[in-house]
Parts: sequence; structure tokens; C-alpha cells
Amino acid sequence: MSATSDSHASATPVGWTLTFIAWLVATVSTLGALFLGEVMGYTPCILCWYQRIAMFPLVLVLAAGLFPFDRRVARYALPLALAGLGVALFHLALIVGWIPESIKPCQQGVPCSDVKAIWFGFVSIPLLSVAAFSLIAGLLVATHLKGSK
Repeated sequence: MSATSDSHASATPVGWTLTFIAWLVATVSTLGALFLGEVMGYTPCILCWYQRIAMFPLVLVLAAGLFPFDRRVARYALPLALAGLGVALFHLALIVGWIPESIKPCQQGVPCSDVKAIWFGFVSIPLLSVAAFSLIAGLLVATHLKGSK
């Protein structure tokens, strides 16, 4: 076996593990969003729907990149994670008050600045979304970097 085959063989399990963890985060986030909406009865606002649009496909895209492992899955999943992160950051900034009320994107239906649940005194749904998308994006970048060495 050559040195290049050895480095590729050792990079694949690390990349697979990172992608699997990203898939786990996306799956737990998706199940959490469905639980909050369908079981707890929280009606999602427009920004929540956009975040769901970015998160839900990640479960399938990341799973497709795991079996068989394809390190290029980062190319397909990272744009979804970054788009979701952007919307989640905007949503969090709206709730925290960094964005003025006049820019509210939710003119009809559930207001985007409405905080449905707070855990531990500071953890909101948009903060969890920022954390999930950040973690997924970081894991995908690490997967790409591990595979390109």
C-alpha cells in the first residue's frame, strides 16, 4: 500500500464520523422542530419555516453521503447549513432586539419576535437553531478539510 492510500484510508473514518455527528444534529433538530410543532402545538413563524426548509433536507442529504461515505457531501449540505444559519442569526437578532421592530418579516400570522419558550432563562428556539446550524456547518467544514489532506 502506498502512503497516499494510507492517508486516504485514515481520513475516511474521521470524515465519516464527523458527517455522522452532523447527521445526528440535523436529525435531533428535525425531530425537535416536529415535536414542538405537532405535539406541543407551537405554530412556527415565517423565519422558523425557512429554518425548517434548510434543516429538514439535511437529514436526507447527510444520510446519503454516509452510505457509502462521500466526503463531497459537504459541497451539497454546507449551502443548506449556511442558509439556515443566516436565517437563524437574523431571527435571533430580531428576538434579542438588535434588529428594529420595523424590519419584522412576519407581518401576518405568528410574529417572529414572539418568544414561545425559554429554557434556563436564556435558551430560546432560535438560539438552539443557531447552535445546531453552526455545529453542522463546522462539522462539514472539518469533514471537507480532513478529506482534502
